[in-house]
Amino acid sequence: MGELSELFAPDRVAVVGATEREGSVGRAIMENLLASFEGDVVPVNPNYESVLGIPAVDGVGAAAADLAVVVVPPGIAVDVVREAGEAGIRNAVVITAGFSETGADGAARERDLIDVATEYGTSLVGPNSLGIMSTPVGLNATFGPENATAGRMSFMSQSGAFITAVLDWANDQGIGFKDVVSLGNEAVLDESDFVEAWGDDPDTDVIIGYLEGIDDGRTFIETAREVTRETPIVLVKSGRTDAGAQAASSHTGTIAGAEQAYEAGLEQAGVIRADSVQELFDAARVLESQPLPESDAVAIVTNAGGPGVMTTDAVGDSRLSLASFTDETLEAFSETLPPEGNVYNPVDVVGDADNERFRDAVDVVLGDDHVGSVVVLACPTAVLDYERLAADTARLQERHGKPVAACFMGGARVAPAEDVLSAAGIPNYFDPSRAVQGLDALSRFRDIAEREYDAPASFDVDRERARAILSSVVERDDARLGVEAMGLLEAYGIDVPDGEIVESPEDALDAAEQIEGDVVMKIVSPDILHKSDIGGVKVGVSDESVADAYEDLVSRARNYQPDARILGVQIQEMVDLDAGVETIVGVNRDPQFGPLLLFGLGGIFVETLEDTTFRVAPVSGSEAEAMTREIDAAPLLRGARGREPVDVDGVVETIQRLSQLVTDFPAILELDINPLVAAPEGVSAVDVRLTVDPDELGRASDGRAHGDRDDPRKATGEHH
Repeated sequence: MGELSELFAPDRVAVVGATEREGSVGRAIMENLLASFEGDVVPVNPNYESVLGIPAVDGVGAAAADLAVVVVPPGIAVDVVREAGEAGIRNAVVITAGFSETGADGAARERDLIDVATEYGTSLVGPNSLGIMSTPVGLNATFGPENATAGRMSFMSQSGAFITAVLDWANDQGIGFKDVVSLGNEAVLDESDFVEAWGDDPDTDVIIGYLEGIDDGRTFIETAREVTRETPIVLVKSGRTDAGAQAASSHTGTIAGAEQAYEAGLEQAGVIRADSVQELFDAARVLESQPLPESDAVAIVTNAGGPGVMTTDAVGDSRLSLASFTDETLEAFSETLPPEGNVYNPVDVVGDADNERFRDAVDVVLGDDHVGSVVVLACPTAVLDYERLAADTARLQERHGKPVAACFMGGARVAPAEDVLSAAGIPNYFDPSRAVQGLDALSRFRDIAEREYDAPASFDVDRERARAILSSVVERDDARLGVEAMGLLEAYGIDVPDGEIVESPEDALDAAEQIEGDVVMKIVSPDILHKSDIGGVKVGVSDESVADAYEDLVSRARNYQPDARILGVQIQEMVDLDAGVETIVGVNRDPQFGPLLLFGLGGIFVETLEDTTFRVAPVSGSEAEAMTREIDAAPLLRGARGREPVDVDGVVETIQRLSQLVTDFPAILELDINPLVAAPEGVSAVDVRLTVDPDELGRASDGRAHGDRDDPRKATGEHH
């Protein structure tokens, strides 16, 4: 399990702040440890000679422990961790609250705690944590009311209260755990550390968690990608809505919020995301115990037509499909099922089916090469013995080696059968749709485990030219750039139409005469976001009309917003929009995951249609190509309704080049290329706008490597 193995399997635990006072956290932790821990427990409290009959020591340095559980006031907690480090204790769980979750003083105290842990190399959980559990050694170093049942799932949560509720429910359901961690403020150890540790742990078959945030998204993605090659991760990530979202200055910023970043980041990490606690455990139970299917074809065997239709509908709502049986299977059913039965999928063995008929039908479908997994769906009848059907199902699943989900519907009579199924590792669900969702999770993880992750491409670019253009914001009051920054795209090899920005009608005419054919003219102002809405764009302007068009554009801008800063008018080569597809490529920098790339259908209706898809940068060629297939308008790119296919390879390369740009320059907060016109003969970035962080740009200029970030993991509080 790597460097955290001793944290979960200590020989000797010191409880600093142990006490006999009724209702205290120090007493609760002592009682929990003494009830089940296989090792030694040492109470640390200078005011006691013994605690609950166990001799006490005055200080943690005298405990000779390999794990310190700290339950002292926040003002002395840092000193306790320091004393433990000086004594050679390299593992600590800080239960104490009163750190970054309480304000500036607590945040300063937490920074001191981090410094001490770093100095001594302490693997520290918390502060503000419920504690940790590990069932193989009986470790319950929490102040929760329930201990965990032994199992092969490991569970982390950013809410201690959520852990207590889940354990209470899981114990009733017979669901067990290997390790349990209340992450607390994550001052030192965070979700990525535990994912990595449990990925190396042969006794953890599934990693599950409840998260309200991920502090270092890029590290989490990289860690989870490695782990999910063998170990599934299922998470409930709360906070899907953000009523307090701030107004953004770009299309991408409007569409690409925190939820999109998490959705993209977790998908890229190979994490299966659950929308509820029920979904979390429905997926985890089947992933813990059932083999992965070779195909997505599902067979349903039932004695009830109505629930069979419900199950069929659930399959249709999932990524799975109904299996088409072989001729041999159909012949076998024709010979064994009554005339009123259904030999096709879903197989209806009819309500009067006894155990033999039901068993034989399950055996036949499990033996069909066209079947990847099976739902055994039963309703209670007087001629069907549930417990016997459960035993038959378990034996057949083991014989055929294919995944099975059971749906034995009913009340109290289901319990003995459910025990038989559970002992065989077959989850039973009352609702047929939940059984299908469980099999769907197996299918998803099979594909995740088989993923190949390509390295992002590195293009030959002009970083110095790009830096110079970005640095222009330092000399002005506004951090926004528009078409005056087209050279930024050119520096990274992204094609743009010929053109320039001019400041007079005369210069406009000179520029237009250098371009073959009519031109496009656009007002250039960082204060006018939607130029088309105010008539700030003119298309198909002839040389003779350029001067008048210039005056008109400036006048419209002044009338719309008198105090707007007018930088000039852009004169640009015409791009044939009718021959191409207007797309958008953009980025919004997320605080946790970094640059979030967007690709979709562009133009003036981008925010109305929101036909977009997302990835966390940097992206590989295969990821960029996948983005072009995921939008609803994907057929337009590939030649729908007789249209000539556009240069999809050019779009893919543009996405990658933008990915490299925003990875190289963390100072870019938002950026839109809209439209990126994709035509059969190539792609062209017609318009751009971006927002730059001058302070970040200055830090990079001071010598910090581009892409470097301070560790953002150190200042979050636990949310209960």
